[in-house]
Amino acid sequence: MFKKKPKKEDLVFNIAIFIYIASLFLLTFKTQRIMNAFIGLGKYLFALPMAVFGVLHFINADAMAGMAPFGGAIIVYLVGACLILFAISVFLGKYDKLAAVLLAILMIVFILLIHRTPAMGGDMGSLLKDLAIAGGALMYAGSYAKDPSIIG
Repeated sequence: MFKKKPKKEDLVFNIAIFIYIASLFLLTFKTQRIMNAFIGLGKYLFALPMAVFGVLHFINADAMAGMAPFGGAIIVYLVGACLILFAISVFLGKYDKLAAVLLAILMIVFILLIHRTPAMGGDMGSLLKDLAIAGGALMYAGSYAKDPSIIG
């Protein structure tokens, strides 16, 4: 009932397995931190284009006025202000849940009033873009928004 003395190769193999498992654990921990930091950028990557779109509404209001179902350039300026205010709300973390829900509603209104007719003719690009923005805004409101003070 004497145990055999472990071979040197077995000891080296066991140490190698231990180092491999430990490195996987450490790599997973570090990767998790990196991924969480990367995911944290998402709200800024979502809000920044909205701010740019808002500025473009102010710059190109006259060209966009023809797409507005009513109100012309005034509606374009109002939409530009809404987009910029959404971005500011996300950057500051104040009223961001409300702003995200309102952005989603705005995009759905755009789909119904502006992009539906071109989509029926085969031009689906703008409809799908606004649908994706509406979905992203609702996901942001449901999962990432920091200020539930108005709409819980």
